[in-house]
Amino acid sequence: MQIKPDEQARRMEDIARTALQHWNLDAAALTLVKYRENAVFKVTERDQRYALRVHRPGYHSDAALRSELQWINALADADIEVPRIVPTRAGELFAISPAAGAAAPLQVDLFEWIEGHQLGSVEAGLRGDRQTIGDTYRTIGELAGSVHNHSAGWRPPAGFVRHAWDESGLAGEQPLWGRFWELASLTSQQRTLLATARDRVYRDLAALRKAPASYSMIHADFSPENLLVDGEHVRLIDFDDAGFGWHLFELVTSLYFIMDEPYFDQAREALIYGYRSRRPLADEELALLPLFFLARSFTYVGWVHTRPETETARQLTPVLVESSCRLAEDYLRGR
Repeated sequence: MQIKPDEQARRMEDIARTALQHWNLDAAALTLVKYRENAVFKVTERDQRYALRVHRPGYHSDAALRSELQWINALADADIEVPRIVPTRAGELFAISPAAGAAAPLQVDLFEWIEGHQLGSVEAGLRGDRQTIGDTYRTIGELAGSVHNHSAGWRPPAGFVRHAWDESGLAGEQPLWGRFWELASLTSQQRTLLATARDRVYRDLAALRKAPASYSMIHADFSPENLLVDGEHVRLIDFDDAGFGWHLFELVTSLYFIMDEPYFDQAREALIYGYRSRRPLADEELALLPLFFLARSFTYVGWVHTRPETETARQLTPVLVESSCRLAEDYLRGR
């Protein structure tokens, strides 16, 4: 029997409350901030605030989660605007907490609270006027460039394990976010189109180099919800999908959900300008953006395919399918 969202949220709060003992925060106040796949809570104790994340079961192994947190620590140590991890009282990067009704305990981690508001959301769009959005995207470009400068020269520690947003992860037989071409609501024509485009994308991605200048650890979800704006600062949160991938995939992600907005061209140019102020980005590389927009679209169709029960999937499936098919047609025609 499927658990109702309110009941599931209460279960997550019970797990979070139990987990707080690992940080000696048993008496702290808890407020649910976001619950889509992971559950994120605001933790308040006196004048201290934190963000506590309860991970969904089975998404990352302990080794993969530890690797994610190691990379966040490395970025923070390099003064890049990412959250600081708060170790448990035992000095661990995350805790394992019992979960009532779950097959196994769940992973829980804690971060220092970050000020700012979300740049926007998939459903509601971006906040701010055209000039503000342009200024913000320049800063996002600078942030992405700084992240890639660091990751291109960073040597992961022994035992580091993360997935790859490579040709297999994006367009292989088992893509990271699901076999998008099997989405039930696709028409036969759409299914054929996406299957043809998938084959082309796989070949074109496989032909690209995976050198540190263009491929390294990336955040992989520079979406408006994961960019917190605080005045002139933009801070990056939620590294759940971080893995190895092309830097262009990162840039495309920040632009994907504003493709049809009147300020898209301004945001795109500002993003590229900001990025180039931090690291090189040749025009020849920019010519590959349509390939990565299409590959990114595959991931979103795969996401709703594997999560049909969610409200997000119910709302966005038609829009995401239309966008992916349009991008596929354009790419296959060479536009």
